[in-house]
Amino acid sequence: MPRLARSARLHFATAVAGLMLLMPVAHAQGKWLKLAPFPQPAEEISGAAAAGKMYVFAGLAPVWKPVGMVYEYDPAADQWTKKKPMALPSHHVAFTTYRDKIYAFGGFVLPESGPPAWVPINNAWEYDPAGDTWKALAPMPTKRGSALAAVVNDKIYVIGGATTIPGSQETAVFPTHPHMSVGTVAEYDPATNTWRERSSMPTPRNHAAIGVVNGKIYVIGGRVGAAFIGLASDISVVEEYDPASDQWSGPRARMPIARSAIGAGVYGGRIYVAGGEYQDPHMMATFRAVEAYDAATNTWTEMPPMPVSRHGLAVGVIGNRLHVVSGDVQSAGTGVEVSTGEHDAFEFTVDK
Repeated sequence: MPRLARSARLHFATAVAGLMLLMPVAHAQGKWLKLAPFPQPAEEISGAAAAGKMYVFAGLAPVWKPVGMVYEYDPAADQWTKKKPMALPSHHVAFTTYRDKIYAFGGFVLPESGPPAWVPINNAWEYDPAGDTWKALAPMPTKRGSALAAVVNDKIYVIGGATTIPGSQETAVFPTHPHMSVGTVAEYDPATNTWRERSSMPTPRNHAAIGVVNGKIYVIGGRVGAAFIGLASDISVVEEYDPASDQWSGPRARMPIARSAIGAGVYGGRIYVAGGEYQDPHMMATFRAVEAYDAATNTWTEMPPMPVSRHGLAVGVIGNRLHVVSGDVQSAGTGVEVSTGEHDAFEFTVDK
């Protein structure tokens, strides 16, 4: 996450350890494996799996410069390969996979002039991993960054995010200027390259996680009130969306630990939420936490934690492994950036 200011740093390891004790640890359904480190450690990266490989995109450099990286991970060789950069370097982009192609929506870029800020965009792209090529798609109806994307029944849903306030003269999102979270839901049809608006999410938010189980979309955690940690409030709210009826229901059982800048993957009918960050006036923390949401029973289970705490990480599922890649081990605002190349995978041995 962005560095808002140099502030007094708080060593958060003890606080995180205390939070981890709030729930009993579930019987392990597998084990953590240490895999090939990520070649270009960064925060605010995103992951997507396609055709048995994992892809890591984006990244945010100091002074909010978009990195625009693309890397491919081959699990058979345990090897990373650098690919062509994103067609439009941007950060906080929503990624999802459909028919072995990866779709990218919205995000933020730097202003053309003036002080650094987050300029929301409505660009949409299709990335073809087989050809390492990008294709521009019809733009989203609204400009926003830090949204989420998911696929249900041959349609892609882009949900939530942050943007400027309607009617404002602002063209960018600044920490010190008013801006807003949104609950906007837009449905994209890849067959016709067209968009339509759907029912808005009840709790507008950004920096959340998303997962699909049995044709329903679940939006988990994130932050409300602002796009920037320290100004926003992190939440644990879980809401369910049924694209077939265009209806939201919930709230569902809350995520045990409120946090944002999280990653998620789906395996065996459960949504696994990993990492994240949290701030209040007394604490700045990142998390090792991995929590599993069972939509069928509306319950949460604590999993064995990640080896290294971090936020802004990339998460993806390949086969029976949940991969967690890179990210920043410190929460924003510490005045220091400590991105890690850590790449771990939780290998499931029991399919739940």
